[in-house]
Amino acid sequence: MGNFKFIETPIEGLYIIEQKVFGDHRGYFMETYNFEDFKAAGLDMVFVQDNQSKSKKGVLRGMHFQTQHPQGKLVRVIKGEVYDVAIDLRKGSKTYGKWYGVLLTDENKRQFYVPEGFAHGFLVTSEEAEFVYKCTDFYHPEFEGGILWNDPEVAIEWPLEGIEEVLLSDKDRNAKTLRESKIEFQL
Repeated sequence: MGNFKFIETPIEGLYIIEQKVFGDHRGYFMETYNFEDFKAAGLDMVFVQDNQSKSKKGVLRGMHFQTQHPQGKLVRVIKGEVYDVAIDLRKGSKTYGKWYGVLLTDENKRQFYVPEGFAHGFLVTSEEAEFVYKCTDFYHPEFEGGILWNDPEVAIEWPLEGIEEVLLSDKDRNAKTLRESKIEFQL
């Protein structure tokens, strides 16, 4: 499939994506997205918005979703390292409420595809990180929702070693548990 390797995860629809990196003494070049290659792998989503964030060590952004206009996301790190996580919120899914995480770094150049119907978030594990992502729908703040990052029932195993304090926004600190949110996406 061209310049990409699509790695299935234990949760249907979540993919780790590795791309060929062409490097020499000058640096490197890589393709990060190609509609035809993704379509051949069964990922024929259309992206409408690109975002970028910069965060320092210990920042945890997540676990976010939109109750209407759910977003699929193709995420990667261009500087530093993050632990990226998705929680399945799809009604009737055999993995509803389960999570999967992957380490994304500027060195491994991996990408993570999180389809619609998932909560998504990440923890910065390097001194700082720059994170970029493509979205399949636009941001609608009025439909924003979240699952508490340390919900004991979901039990995400965040790599907290070496992190003195988890830094959260007020929105993320006050998010509901999965049980309290009762969110189930009909897709």
